[in-house]
Amino acid sequence: MDEQSNPAPALKGMGFSPSVETQSDGRALAAEGLPSHDRPLAPGLYLVATPIGNLEDITLRALRVLRSADRIACEDTRQTAKLLGHFGIRTPTISYHTHNENTRAGELIEALKSGGRIAVVSDAGMPGIADPGAILAAQAIAAGVPVYPIPGANAALSALIASGLPAERFTFHGFLPSKEGQRRSSLETLRAAIAQSKSDEPTTHIFYETPHRVLDALADIADIFGPQQPVALARELTKLHEEFLRGTAAQLHATLSARPSIRGEMVLLIDGTRTAASPASAATHLTLADEVAALIRTESLSEKDALKRVAKSRNISKSEAYREWQRSASRKA
Repeated sequence: MDEQSNPAPALKGMGFSPSVETQSDGRALAAEGLPSHDRPLAPGLYLVATPIGNLEDITLRALRVLRSADRIACEDTRQTAKLLGHFGIRTPTISYHTHNENTRAGELIEALKSGGRIAVVSDAGMPGIADPGAILAAQAIAAGVPVYPIPGANAALSALIASGLPAERFTFHGFLPSKEGQRRSSLETLRAAIAQSKSDEPTTHIFYETPHRVLDALADIADIFGPQQPVALARELTKLHEEFLRGTAAQLHATLSARPSIRGEMVLLIDGTRTAASPASAATHLTLADEVAALIRTESLSEKDALKRVAKSRNISKSEAYREWQRSASRKA
């Protein structure tokens, strides 16, 4: 085989040393008659799912790919080193994260085109799902390089199936914006899209959220969708302190507000069924007085500010909202 068709030189430049014999077009030579777990790993890009907490969630196939690959591209080499060390895997690693994704992708594509076998992992879960991986996969496909998904743990889907919310139709949105104005704008856009939908089919909207922003997110959901909006929150999935909170936005906000601290990675799910999420529906089942009381309780608003917000959400005047509030108080007296 001449030097031009031999993949080894290009791979060695990045520290690769392929152990599987390959043809000049990059295809692995057939290993007829061998069980799948004994066959040499074919050249290509492998997107490998890793555990999101519990190490038992790694698959046998993922372990075989990680052991057999020429190199593992990691979101954080230090984090991946813990996983590899636990399973006794010594495959070399290389960093591949948000800040070097574009430049590093070019280097990896050249190695892949020369017949390399590269595994991509994020710190936890599926590469490319709110983590690096999608850019490299797209470039590999464009270059004619085979791309192999290696299924495994995923926080969004794990949260969905145990949330109690509709799981047949769903949309994953990634992280909500960190800034209040952008977050509220995103939620208002979502509410409008749900209200304008012509379908009443059950749908769930999935977001990733952080411990220090989750209370603000729930408060915004209660304000924009109504305090009775059905939601679920999955925290520390697959870990020792795994927890699911299910109920209304106001209830979850109150529960978390009462805690001295909030920790752990989180998945926030919103019931996006049109009849459940529309402001009109929420208002039908919740009196103005109940809405005001919920805002005072969950967001520590003054009576005046709570009335102002409810008036705005119901598209009525502040004076009209105040009269309704007074009538409710008189009925309870």
